[in-house]
Amino acid sequence: MLAVGYYDLVAKELEMKKAPMKAAERTGMASMDEAVAWESVLQRDASADDRLLYGVTTTGVYCRPSCPSRRPKRNNVAFFSSAEAAERAGFRACQRCRPNRAKSSNGPVQRARDYIDRHVGDFADARITLEVLSERAGLSPYHLQRKFKELVGLTPAQYIRARKSERLKDELKRGETVSRATFGAGYGSSSRVYGDSDARLGMTPATYRRGGAGMEIGYFTTRTSLGTLLVAATDRGVCAVTLGDDAKSLEAALEQEYPAATRTRVTGSSSSLGVWVEQIVAVVDGESARAETPIDVQASAFQWKVWRELQKIPFGETRTYTEIAEAIGSPRAARAVASACATNPVSVVIPCHRVVRRGGGLGGYRWGIERKRRLVEKEQSARERGTS
Repeated sequence: MLAVGYYDLVAKELEMKKAPMKAAERTGMASMDEAVAWESVLQRDASADDRLLYGVTTTGVYCRPSCPSRRPKRNNVAFFSSAEAAERAGFRACQRCRPNRAKSSNGPVQRARDYIDRHVGDFADARITLEVLSERAGLSPYHLQRKFKELVGLTPAQYIRARKSERLKDELKRGETVSRATFGAGYGSSSRVYGDSDARLGMTPATYRRGGAGMEIGYFTTRTSLGTLLVAATDRGVCAVTLGDDAKSLEAALEQEYPAATRTRVTGSSSSLGVWVEQIVAVVDGESARAETPIDVQASAFQWKVWRELQKIPFGETRTYTEIAEAIGSPRAARAVASACATNPVSVVIPCHRVVRRGGGLGGYRWGIERKRRLVEKEQSARERGTS
């Protein structure tokens, strides 16, 4: 099973000589994962800073993806999962982004964040505006937006939506009705809850990096028209949806992905996991357009951007990798889009099977090209029946 976060970043030891270094050696990452890593560097994606570092072989310096320094040439870049790995390979820390040190706290950003945390329950969404936050922080709206995204990894608006979602779940766990929990979490209406469903924060990068240490994962396996299906979930949402020929291999892949988590096989269908499985099976069998299940995965901002665009593809239709790249505002990132599809940990819930090559070729699919073909055909047939 491929890594869900950014990448399986295992650095190769690069011999550092006094002579100028040549093009970067491969770091052990799959080429598709490197495409996502490089896109994070190009986008200066601050949310990737604690999972990815890159070294420039022509200078011998390693940086965070968000470093403001000039972007290097792709052939001169090697990727690493930690400062220790980069330094073992002979690179030294950048003096601008200080990748070997923890990010320093920022007073204005912290004040804005504290204000959001205190007032997130206010149901009138307009009460927490960027202007209001900038007054509390003592920064202009432009500078607050930029610094907040740089340090938190989310814009203030995205952070507000994420905190509301967390509060909603807390309200529901306390036994509140859906309507009371909705307003108690700060939503003006139930429609806002569903509108914000894609903005939920997944598991923390640190949790995923530790192999899911401290997590409790329940999983359910069942037979479908496309083979065996495994659905795994935490108390926050679905963390894995995989297809294969047998349950044993899928369980082994789940263990490899989350080796330190407590994994429990669920047999009853009355739990929330059982309900989610039914929804996902309906999508696999071409009987439903999508599964309305919460998601708990670790991913980069770029991956989330791609995955959200995939969820907009209408049932029974397809889009090309280039069309998705253009839709998210990165027209040259078709290869990185393909990588985001390949690393999608929750198949069907995020319908990566609806993305094809330019010209109509199916392209690749993590669970087998035949399964992709049948998924697309089932959906197209169901759509035709519905419109006939």
